Amino acid sequence: MRVLKVSAKANARRKILLVDDELDIILSLKLFLEENGFEVDAYDNPSSAIADYKPGLYHLLILDIKMPQMNGFVLYNEIRKIDDKVNVCFLTAGEINPADKDYQTISDNLLLRKPIENEVLLQAIENIKS
Repeated sequence: MRVLKVSAKANARRKILLVDDELDIILSLKLFLEENGFEVDAYDNPSSAIADYKPGLYHLLILDIKMPQMNGFVLYNEIRKIDDKVNVCFLTAGEINPADKDYQTISDNLLLRKPIENEVLLQAIENIKS
């Protein structure tokens, strides 16, 4: 795995919450992000992520859309009740139905396709306003 170097200043105080039901995705993304200077809390269960969530702690949520216990949109809406300032990127491996009202509420730059290239993920994170 190639490690991309990002200045420590660029990542200062940037903590990420990653929620995905696939353990291999969690492990690979967490490792990559930590190697690039981010602090990452990862969950494979959306309910646990909500229960442990602390407002103001995270710069970014990276949420899988299709999870068996709770989809990423429902998880995001629950977290927004606790913290209305956190940024979000959604991950999906599935097809997108443009008529789906959940998809209509997010912009294309907040929707990332799995499998995702490391460089694409890092660039998406860097493009999110602090």
